[in-house]
Amino acid sequence: MSHIHWYPGHIAKAQKQLKEKLNLVDVIIEVTDARIPYSSWYKNTNELCLNKPRLILMNKSDLSDSEYNKPWAAFLNKKTGCKVISTSLSNKNDINLIISEVVNLSKEIMQKRILKGLMPRPTRTMVIGMPNVGKSSTINRLVKRAKTKTGAKAGVTRQQQWVRINDKVELLDTPGIIPTVQDDQFQALKLACVNSIGENAYDSEYVACGLIEILLKYYNQEIRKYYGFSENEEINLSSIALKKNWILKNSIPDTKRASLILLSSFRDGKMGKFTLERVEDYDII
Repeated sequence: MSHIHWYPGHIAKAQKQLKEKLNLVDVIIEVTDARIPYSSWYKNTNELCLNKPRLILMNKSDLSDSEYNKPWAAFLNKKTGCKVISTSLSNKNDINLIISEVVNLSKEIMQKRILKGLMPRPTRTMVIGMPNVGKSSTINRLVKRAKTKTGAKAGVTRQQQWVRINDKVELLDTPGIIPTVQDDQFQALKLACVNSIGENAYDSEYVACGLIEILLKYYNQEIRKYYGFSENEEINLSSIALKKNWILKNSIPDTKRASLILLSSFRDGKMGKFTLERVEDYDII
């Protein structure tokens, strides 16, 4: 399998379901992956979200190269007009910041309700994003500080529950999944690198080879040091397998094992903190 496969029928269904959920909320929390900010950001979110106020989280910033978090946050802010903040699952202060920003973004909406003579109510929000960027983890951390669920609202299925985060914010406790549809195979490869695409859609050796190429471009010294390669040695799945003594019968390097461990080590941050994209490559778009 030399490329990433997509499933258009599933995508159309997922988009319809997501739009139904978005109609119920005031403010949207969109989660991206700080290691691939451009590839994990959905370019048509304004259209999808009906131009509702939106907070963009560059999540997993504890796994990305901190040097590039601010430039990427500025890039996304410029492209979307939305507030962008870097977050990580290990920073407890991030949750308070997220809640504060959601309340701030909803002020105009709440004022309009009052002017219409409607009763004040908490801001309703939900978390959306591509697969495996940290949506569920963000929801779980927000919900952890909540004491009670407020129950199903009109038009919400029984599986969708509103959780009262505090007296000003309610959260839909199911994430909105943005389908990862695109024609750009290089972006698809990077999404696969961070595990944002199901494993059935790609071959691990193909993705691992692509990851090696990106890492050698941006983090040559770091990768060589991690695997113990000199400046003159070639780095590929075969040489990594040989270096680690992952050998099959007849002295054949186990490239499949090398690819799986390489991807796992990158995703877990064991290899280092890396960002696979640079603003200058996309700022002209």
